[in-house]
Amino acid sequence: MSGSCGHQTDQMEKFLSQTFGFRNIPGEYIVQGVRSFKLDNSVSSLKPETEIRFPSNTTNSFAMSVQEIMNWQRSYRVYADNNIRGMNKEFLKRALQGKSEDGEEAFRMKFVVRISTCPILMEFDAKIIRRNLNDNWPNRIKLVSVTGIDFAGRKHDVGDILYYVSNWREIYEMSHIKDEPALLNERDFRLKKLCPAGELHQKRLLNDLIHMARLRLRACDAEGVQIVVETGIGLGVFAGEHIGVDETVRITAAIAIRAVLEQDGSSYKNIRGIVFALPIIDVEKNSTSIRDTFSEFVEHFQEPPYNSPIPVMIADQDMHRLTVAIARQGFIVSELNPADSHGVFGEYWQNRGPAVEEKLALTTVGLL
Repeated sequence: MSGSCGHQTDQMEKFLSQTFGFRNIPGEYIVQGVRSFKLDNSVSSLKPETEIRFPSNTTNSFAMSVQEIMNWQRSYRVYADNNIRGMNKEFLKRALQGKSEDGEEAFRMKFVVRISTCPILMEFDAKIIRRNLNDNWPNRIKLVSVTGIDFAGRKHDVGDILYYVSNWREIYEMSHIKDEPALLNERDFRLKKLCPAGELHQKRLLNDLIHMARLRLRACDAEGVQIVVETGIGLGVFAGEHIGVDETVRITAAIAIRAVLEQDGSSYKNIRGIVFALPIIDVEKNSTSIRDTFSEFVEHFQEPPYNSPIPVMIADQDMHRLTVAIARQGFIVSELNPADSHGVFGEYWQNRGPAVEEKLALTTVGLL
């Protein structure tokens, strides 16, 4: 679902420019590496009945009205666990503008869920989904943005390394300024040349993954979601393959969400089923002894037998295709946006080779 997407980036920039007067502000950044921009024509300045077509005014396009876009914007909600130290409205307002500080504030973002109605414009292969104004299925799609645990070793999420990796001092070069890893560049920590594999505080990891899954599923239920489409949050580049903890992280993630479904399943008022969209992409890697996320989830939902009133399907398929198909069947459906702790939707969407979060920004109405 990730990978180079120059065409999609050009297409979105052209659409935003022609429709809303989008332009980047030279030399200004929302957060490091994320270019700031302005719109000459905001959505609210247009007549509600105005019809807009993505990517352009052609027959094979996604049609939407200005009124619909405003309705989607107004659907935005934030759910956060106020039992977390420092979690308050002042923090959230600042953090959701990309202004969370390194360490504790970034760590806190794991327990924040952003959710809104967010139709899908195209599939991950860049094929536009044709839509007429009288088609109601897009209004049944919710996008749920959540932060995973970051084992990639990055400055903003230093708290993750310090809290979950018990032997981090043996893995990373030490900073001469404070008791944390030294930086290789402005973002990444410097690994020692000969370092052992990472060792995790597994109870801490499991408890927090359960906490995070419980929060986002309760948010989905409160928003009326009937079918939840999940994907691997923090199970890609953030899983810590370079320090040898990725398989443990994937297994623990499967155990955690299974535990939540078994413990909380009977309490949900709206959720009827969960679909895990876990496409197997790296065929060469999967031919080795390394287990893919799909296989780990299948194994850990089969043994011991899964016991919850909420049925689960684990699919080797991308989440856009599944979500659209479910919405077309009349269900209110959510799909998961694996965001990072900066709290900026789509963050590096203009960098032309983004990961899943950025590709979601290029293929949905989220940037509007």
